[in-house]
Amino acid sequence: MTENKDFTYSKAEKLKSRKIIDLLFSEGKSVSKYPLRLVYAPTVGVDEKLLFGVSVSKRNFKNAVDRNYFKRVLRECYRLNKHLLYENLDKPYAMMFFYQTKERLSYQEIHEKTLQLFEKWILTKNQQS
Repeated sequence: MTENKDFTYSKAEKLKSRKIIDLLFSEGKSVSKYPLRLVYAPTVGVDEKLLFGVSVSKRNFKNAVDRNYFKRVLRECYRLNKHLLYENLDKPYAMMFFYQTKERLSYQEIHEKTLQLFEKWILTKNQQS
């Protein structure tokens, strides 16, 4: 297991496994802070403490250029704030981060919402345990 105290988003952290993604959609729980949504589920047998992926709907943004821009912004917001998640992990998790609106929010607005969403996740996780 690698402990990430730096501001990177390494290949090992990226959520790519179809099996884990299917698990997220079938058994995962979610927290939302409009327009962002975080779907998460504990994982078993994974070396990495946190697997993270981002998604932007083709329905909301027809052009790949726009989808890719928002995915880059989401990854950057995660990269800068992932220490909040790592400090509150007791077991390995897989997470998927969604941008769910047609609105084109600024980077600053998305960054603020990301912080609020991560704090909300921490609160709900602590209430469950």
